[in-house]
Amino acid sequence: MADLAFIGDTMYAILAGAGCSHGNPSLLPNGVLRVDRESGTWSMIANLSAYQMANPVKNPEPDDFEPDGTWYSMIALRGSLYAIEPNHGEMVQITTTGAVSRVVDYSAIFGHIVPTALAYHGNFYMGNLRTFPLVQGSSAVYKTNPSGNTKVDTPGFTSVLGLTFDNQGRMYVLEMSPATGFPQPFIGTVSRVDPSGARTLLASGLALPTGLTYGPDGALYVSNFGFGFPAGAGQIWRIGLSD
Repeated sequence: MADLAFIGDTMYAILAGAGCSHGNPSLLPNGVLRVDRESGTWSMIANLSAYQMANPVKNPEPDDFEPDGTWYSMIALRGSLYAIEPNHGEMVQITTTGAVSRVVDYSAIFGHIVPTALAYHGNFYMGNLRTFPLVQGSSAVYKTNPSGNTKVDTPGFTSVLGLTFDNQGRMYVLEMSPATGFPQPFIGTVSRVDPSGARTLLASGLALPTGLTYGPDGALYVSNFGFGFPAGAGQIWRIGLSD
């Protein structure tokens, strides 16, 4: 599973490593699952492998292509789900009845920028990873307004894998490995971007972190040791925030 989101009391999960191109049976494609609260059982409401095969983006990257996609980030908004797919380069809307529609084809606008992190604060905001080897400062946060227009909002980041907002409208950006080259452990960071554009480094020394969220207690939560470490090494960090 790549991410979870709630609509009311119902939990939804998105799969990233399913489908034939990931070596899994075709009976289990990438998709969105609805989890029954009482029994813990699940059912698939949207087959995202089939959607991407039937609806190709404008500029897929032939040297780095997964037919089933590699979904990464999902949020709930106004009774629907919105998800980011890095490999093809798009954001889609998924209704609770399973209808899937494209919101943004990032590949058509920016090429293969590997969008990864999704948040909403009056507009959609997306952070991107880019391809390896990383180039320091080549990632950004992009904004999509209600009309669908997408542009760079905040440049100068590296390998963005997490993005969220607090209740004061401040943006938080998780950089997995903010250095040129291939991902390195123990250099990951979390930064705050104020509405004025001012940036503050809040945490450093993270080991290949992969996710970020703003909790109901007013703190940030970060998944640490996200990949490349033995099973059981993963951690959740809590970062307290000051007003």
